[in-house]
Amino acid sequence: MSARPGPLNLITDVGGLLVGSADDARIATGVTVIRPTQRAVAAVVVAGGGPGTRETDALAADTLVDAIDAIVLSGGSVYGLAAADGVAALLGAQGEGFALIPNPSVPVSPIVPAAILYDLANGGDKAWGETPPYRALGMAALKEANRSFELGRVGAGFGARAGGEPGGLGSASIVTHDGVSVGAIAAVNSHGSVMMPGTNAFWAWPFEQDGEFGGVRPPADYTLDLDDWGGAKSNPGMWNAAPASSGRTNTTICCVATNVTLTPPEAQRVAKMAMAGLGRAVRPAFAPFDGDVVFCLSTRQVERTELRPFVIARIGELAAGCLARAIARGVYAARV
Repeated sequence: MSARPGPLNLITDVGGLLVGSADDARIATGVTVIRPTQRAVAAVVVAGGGPGTRETDALAADTLVDAIDAIVLSGGSVYGLAAADGVAALLGAQGEGFALIPNPSVPVSPIVPAAILYDLANGGDKAWGETPPYRALGMAALKEANRSFELGRVGAGFGARAGGEPGGLGSASIVTHDGVSVGAIAAVNSHGSVMMPGTNAFWAWPFEQDGEFGGVRPPADYTLDLDDWGGAKSNPGMWNAAPASSGRTNTTICCVATNVTLTPPEAQRVAKMAMAGLGRAVRPAFAPFDGDVVFCLSTRQVERTELRPFVIARIGELAAGCLARAIARGVYAARV
C-alpha cells in the first residue's frame, strides 16, 4: 500500500472542489471560499471555546438540508460572517442553491456555512464604520475559485498569527493507491504554537511529506517540558504579564474533504477524527479562547463497498494527517 500527496498538494486534489481567496492589505484581513462544483455533503465539528460560525446548525444529520453550496473561512471576527452573505448573494443570482419545491418565481437558498477567526487587533486599518469589507471580499473570493491557489499570507490567513509566528492559509492532500483522495485547508490563527519549544521543528513534523514545510526535525535527545507552551501567545507562569488581548486573538478554522461518498453522519465522524490533526499540529488546541472549527465535505465521486466503519476510519485518519500538514504548510508559507 502507498499514499502520496496529490499533484497540487492542495485540497483541490479532491475532485470537484475549487478554492478562491481575496484579501485587503490595508485592512490586513481576507476571506477564503471552498466551492464544490456540485453540491456536497457536509458536516462540522466546533471544538474551540470561542467560536464564530454561520449555518452550522443546518449541517446536523437530522436536518432538512443535506448538502452545501460553499464553505467560507474569514478573518474579521463577527464582521467576517458577512462574507458568507456575499457568497450566498452571488450564488443565488446564478440560480444555485437549495429549493424544497423548485419554483421559477421563488429564489433558491444557497447554503453557505462559515467560520471566522479574530484578526481585529493586528494593526490593519479597521475604521470601516458601517461598511465592513467582508461581503465584498466574499464575492471576490468566490470569483477567484480555481483548482490552484496560493498559501501563506493570503485569504482568511492574511492577518493571522499562529502563536508567535506569522499565521497563514495552508493546504495539503493525500491520494491512495486505490483512488481515495483526501485534502485539508486551514486558516491558522492559533493561540497555541505550531513549533516545538526551543526548536525550529513543527509539531506536525512526523506527518511531513517530501520536505513540504522545511524538513526540520527535533534533536534526537529532545525532551518536552509538559508545562511549556513555547511560542504560544501566552504561557503558563506568565499569565499575569500576558497582554490583555492575548486571549481574544485566536482560532484555527479548517475544512477537510474526500472524493468518497459519505452520508451526513459519516461526514460528521470524519470531521471529529480530523480534529486530531489540529491537536497534532498546535499546542495547546481547543482552548477556551480559541474558536477552532473543522468542516468536512464529500464530493461523492467514488463509491467504496468495504465495511463502512473501516472506510470511515481510514478517511478520518487520512484527514487528520492532511490537516496537521496543512496547518504547518500555512505557517511555513507565511514565513518564507
